[in-house]
Amino acid sequence: MDEEYWYEEDTGAMVRPYTVTRGRTRPSERHAIDLMSRVTALEPGPDGPGVDHPRAELLGHVRRGPRPVVELAADADLPLTVVRVLLGDLAEQGLIRIDAPRRLPVHDAADPELLREIVRRLREL
Repeated sequence: MDEEYWYEEDTGAMVRPYTVTRGRTRPSERHAIDLMSRVTALEPGPDGPGVDHPRAELLGHVRRGPRPVVELAADADLPLTVVRVLLGDLAEQGLIRIDAPRRLPVHDAADPELLREIVRRLREL
């Protein structure tokens, strides 16, 4: 008898995102997770108890080096809302640190010469 195997690459996600987050759509209030928040792994060791497959996958991406949330969502191929909930769970377990994005000082962000240079380079593309 010929067995047939299905893989997510062929069929799409077999588990709906809301089941991965146990129905939650937001991380706990203790964690402000912005698109550009920088996520860093705290423990290089094995996953602790309570780290299921989706969280372990995401933790694997984080362990490759500090990265913004938006990059992690793209690499994990998960919706951003799901990634934010999973990152909140990992932060609660003390496995990652979530740092607020660095903001440019207002005077640097509004520099007209800098803006002209950006426009010029974009036009070159």
